[in-house]
Amino acid sequence: MKKEAKVWATTLELQKAKGQAIAHQNTLFKDFYYLFVHTIKVNDVKKATFNNYVKAGQVIDNLLPTAKLGKLDDVQMQSILDKYGETHSKKTVVELLKKIRTALRYAYAKGYIYNDFASLLKAHGKELPKRNKALSMYDLTKLKHYLLKHTDNEFNLMVLLEISTGLRRGEILGIKSEDVHFDGQYYCVEVRRSISPTTDDTHLKTKHSRRSVTIPKNVFNLLKKIPVKESGYLFDWHNFKQSELLKS
Repeated sequence: MKKEAKVWATTLELQKAKGQAIAHQNTLFKDFYYLFVHTIKVNDVKKATFNNYVKAGQVIDNLLPTAKLGKLDDVQMQSILDKYGETHSKKTVVELLKKIRTALRYAYAKGYIYNDFASLLKAHGKELPKRNKALSMYDLTKLKHYLLKHTDNEFNLMVLLEISTGLRRGEILGIKSEDVHFDGQYYCVEVRRSISPTTDDTHLKTKHSRRSVTIPKNVFNLLKKIPVKESGYLFDWHNFKQSELLKS
């Protein structure tokens, strides 16, 4: 009920402002962003993406508590983004800016603002050292030998499948027993769904993501021995802590 009331109030404010001078458009940008997300993006993006827009709104509430839609400009917005970038990575600022730009461009298209300054905004932030380091061929071979010697651990089989196929984590977690099969010529894993920690939507990102991937016979035999979980999937999701398990 609270969400509906906020959307309704902001809509009325915008209707009053439409066609008037910029100076009279007193709708707060954070309220406009909320309206934009909950009436436009909610029907336009997947649930996980929508949740990211909502999280960005929480940041915008803190960064722009009193900024008015009709009085925003690139100088003011850039200054706020740069301040945010002093304590956040450039990647984080880039993701926030993408969502702010989308909202600003919608406001411009609707005539709520008369200056299309979204493209002038730049993302600056701290350049963090890369956390992930690729394995050398020697270490990769060493890891593979270790996994093959310790196949009693299902997580090791998950890593072995990853090494053998290059599948994404979500795609591997979405594998069911019937997806592992022999087609008469090749041993295969069918990629039909993807599991995410942020949404119940198991659809793959694109139609091309649905595919059949060949695997070695020894990996096929090992996968066929894994008992199916109550969830219906082949692997335990381990609360999506695979990176920590792999590190150990």
